[in-house]
Amino acid sequence: MATLFGLGVGPGDPELITVKAFRVMKESPVIAYPKKMKGKKSYAQRIVDVYVNGMDKEMLGLVFPMTKHQETLDREWNKAVDEVYARIAEGKDVAFVTEGDPMLFSTFIHLMTLMQERHPDVDIQMVPGISSFNASASRLGIPLGEGDDHIAMIPAVDDYDAMRRAIENHDAIVFIKVAKVIDLMLQVLRDLDLLDRAHVVTKVTSDEEIIWKTSELDGVELEYLTLMVVRK
Repeated sequence: MATLFGLGVGPGDPELITVKAFRVMKESPVIAYPKKMKGKKSYAQRIVDVYVNGMDKEMLGLVFPMTKHQETLDREWNKAVDEVYARIAEGKDVAFVTEGDPMLFSTFIHLMTLMQERHPDVDIQMVPGISSFNASASRLGIPLGEGDDHIAMIPAVDDYDAMRRAIENHDAIVFIKVAKVIDLMLQVLRDLDLLDRAHVVTKVTSDEEIIWKTSELDGVELEYLTLMVVRK
């Protein structure tokens, strides 16, 4: 039976893929990718476009809705598994490309988990990729950890006390999914007198990258692909 690959293609810059990811993309007859319901292409699609001629392969767009409605999620995830398994059953390797790393807050995790439940015979392999928090540290020139530092990566939530404790208990923290709670995060930083130790990046390494000053962020509506690095 063929193989399903979870392929990390990096944070946005097409050059930030690994040699192995490039090889697997080139060798796989089917390239699967997360597809938006509408609007422009995802980073994963754009990176694939740089390296792969879509005329030479089957390009399989899979919809993963941005919703918490479980019935909708179950329907679309199962549909995606059906689409991928149909190709694998035909003996075709499928490379599922995902931004960042396939094992870190990735759409691929949903696909992998459900595939393992429904079709445990399928061979699944992961190819690691550079994550947005690695790329952000490099772009900002900020070391995330050295010596005995305590570091954390945490999804930002609308909970003042939890966010404050996270900062107090670590030397460096990367908050992902920060866009919806940026005002709360700024308040926590002000109260801890750490506003000048925080850095916010949107769409890191892509051609749409923005590195924000915290003084610019009051009342700003940030895009989903935004994270915050706090280095004490």
